[in-house]
Amino acid sequence: MNEMKCVKCDGTDFAEGTDFMAIRPLDKKFSIGSNKIYTFCLNCGEVRSIRIENPAKFRR
Repeated sequence: MNEMKCVKCDGTDFAEGTDFMAIRPLDKKFSIGSNKIYTFCLNCGEVRSIRIENPAKFRR
């Protein structure tokens, strides 16, 4: 497996986390939506990626 490397500080220690705001489809205001998951460098905090926990909720 490829080792991740931070583009800002060359760090190699990463963690994943989420925030309290779910992302929801624009056309479904009352949808629960899905969490965003951030992968970030533990050394400098640079965010490497953001992904949706359950993208199936956005299929029509």
